[in-house]
Amino acid sequence: MNFNQTHFTTSAAKLAGCPADSEAEIAFAGRSNAGKSSAINAITGQTRLARISKTPGRTQLINFFEVNAGRYLVDLPGYGFAKVPLAVKNQWQRALEKYLREREVLSGIVVLSDIRHPMKEFDQQMVEWSVQSDLPVLLLLTKADKLKRGAAQNTLLKVSKALQDKSQVRVELFSAQKGTGVDNAREQLSQWLTV
Repeated sequence: MNFNQTHFTTSAAKLAGCPADSEAEIAFAGRSNAGKSSAINAITGQTRLARISKTPGRTQLINFFEVNAGRYLVDLPGYGFAKVPLAVKNQWQRALEKYLREREVLSGIVVLSDIRHPMKEFDQQMVEWSVQSDLPVLLLLTKADKLKRGAAQNTLLKVSKALQDKSQVRVELFSAQKGTGVDNAREQLSQWLTV
């Protein structure tokens, strides 16, 4: 799977706006400041595909990036954090939930969790929901470059141990800056997209 050819196709506010030609999708979910856009850019080898913002919560729509015909990476609105009115936040959450529950072509979820504050409540809920929905999860501990190697490995072990009873969850260290975990992520995503 050649991720370098990935291009933006559309943004959807609700399920009805999602691409009709989709055969497989992988959703990227995480807190607003977990580095979702950076991860998508690193995996696709592009610097400006997903918009990176200093303001958490800029992604307010479900954004679709086509890797190959009918195969998509999907950037979901970040949870938590964003400085938006509660009514808007609730609207996102409803659209997000509907997408996750009803999108039949969803073949896996990438949950991004900042390694310095891993597995916050939202991350745990996302992993639990995915496991209950029988969807495989790639949990990326992002910003791994912010910790020393030993500390990063310790966090990886701790998180892996906490999730050891969930066989469909794979945990990886990830750094968009240094390229850590990019090849492993590509390999996993390729498997999910070619099912």
